[in-house]
Amino acid sequence: METFKHKFGGLVHPHQAAGEQTKQALCRSTTEKSFAVVWRGKSNICVEQVGKPIIADPEDVIIRVTATSICGADLHLYMNKVPDTGVLNDGDILGHEAIGLIESVGSSVSQLKVGDRVVVSCSFACGNCKYCNNKQHNCCEASNPSMKSDKTYGHRTAGLFGYSHLTGTNEGCQAEFVRVPKAESNCYKIHASISDQNALLLSDVLCTGWHGCELARVKQGDVVGVWGCGPVGLACQALCKLRGASRVIAIDDCDYRLSIAKNKNGCETIKFGTSPVIDTLQKLCPEGLDACIDCAGYRYPTSTIKKIGHAFNAESDALSTLNEMVVTCKKGGRIALLGDYLTYGDHFPIGHFMEKSITLKGGQAFAQKYWSTLTDILTSGKLDTSFLITHTLPLSKAPEAYKMFCNQDDGCLKVMLTPQLGSVGQR
Repeated sequence: METFKHKFGGLVHPHQAAGEQTKQALCRSTTEKSFAVVWRGKSNICVEQVGKPIIADPEDVIIRVTATSICGADLHLYMNKVPDTGVLNDGDILGHEAIGLIESVGSSVSQLKVGDRVVVSCSFACGNCKYCNNKQHNCCEASNPSMKSDKTYGHRTAGLFGYSHLTGTNEGCQAEFVRVPKAESNCYKIHASISDQNALLLSDVLCTGWHGCELARVKQGDVVGVWGCGPVGLACQALCKLRGASRVIAIDDCDYRLSIAKNKNGCETIKFGTSPVIDTLQKLCPEGLDACIDCAGYRYPTSTIKKIGHAFNAESDALSTLNEMVVTCKKGGRIALLGDYLTYGDHFPIGHFMEKSITLKGGQAFAQKYWSTLTDILTSGKLDTSFLITHTLPLSKAPEAYKMFCNQDDGCLKVMLTPQLGSVGQR
């Protein structure tokens, strides 16, 4: 099979020479074609033919994608809101959530076989560095070849499928086929009893929701505030309840999402913009929240000053949510950041944070660490979050799906895209 090799090589260790740090393998056939969702600029994505991915390393597998989905984080890219120049190139393939069937395996792959039904981790890890060995997979030292990450954060984090050059320019999962590097670390066999909808959520949403519970140390009897009622926020609320939280208070500005938080998850709700969040929370919880979990992120300023500053790039990350959490968190309480924060914000209430002895943790999910636990929860029947997927469309309808999700049309929470081999391009 005729192939070409991209200028980037394979997974590399960050301490190699600078000339090697930006290398990764993007190998595709020049004769066999498949369809994928590609970025063509702000609010402009297309479904186009690309070369079918092939095995580029002995530890690779090729997945025939049976379902993929759009994440709220994908909307940062769709709307060109990631504060970094050159964040995407014209034609980059999007997406970091997928399940599928293994079509082919590299010569070093022994724990996976052709035909296995697997979920793919949203971020991928080498499986061998000190962070991976400590089950902190998103801190992997060797899966992100981007020098931008070093320059931005001081140290690089793990690679991420279908995301910005900050996370390695790795081809995404919104496609008929995806190549998964270090496959035995980044694929997990799906239990036969788990539906496609729940399995797909294991790629990111459920793991991220559980990660928030872990970071905030949610336990029996806690009163928890969850900012954001998107798929991750709703999953996090359900998992807080599962872990024994006595009360979960959901904050959002979208009526139908707040309704789901109330009716599906049994949450108390606050609509920001209508009710003053800090005042309302202090009335509901005079002693403060035991735990606060941010599932909203950097794109949602609430005050007029913050909105102006955000609009004119005076700061890249709006800290309105974080400020509200610090004020309403109890003394000695815990805060977890799941919503994306990418670079810098201003007016952080550092005095409140220090004087109240608050613990603050953040980070992308350690998906690989949580797969077994969440599989046990799903197979036990204690949790069903398939309701989070409100729309299922063919991959060919990805542009319409992005627009619907971005605009919150038709009660959209999350869209599952299903590739139809050989006919994706037909409208």
